[in-house]
Amino acid sequence: MTKYKKGTVVLALFPKSDLVTAKRRPALVVQADTPNTGLDQVIIAMITSNLAREGHPSRVRINKDSDSGKQAGLLTDSVIMTDNVATVRLVEIDKALGALPDTSSVDKALKITFGL
Repeated sequence: MTKYKKGTVVLALFPKSDLVTAKRRPALVVQADTPNTGLDQVIIAMITSNLAREGHPSRVRINKDSDSGKQAGLLTDSVIMTDNVATVRLVEIDKALGALPDTSSVDKALKITFGL
């Protein structure tokens, strides 16, 4: 089974807040590369094209035409929502779309989200 590194943008079945339904969408792998839990799962953060969601310190905007957006494989300007994360089974991930070359802004947002 494919293991995904932190910073990889994937197309995944992301659970909705009701935990009953899910939507296929891009997401960012935010789990560190080192934990080897033996479980076929990974922690991801939702990516949305709804730019009205930006403007909170736990969210990071990525412009599709920027170097980061191009390397991430994003088709639209997007917002990474570190305040909306999920643990998903690897079988729920269709494929990798790309990767962020620098995750420091996402790491900062994650610290805000989790109060670290």
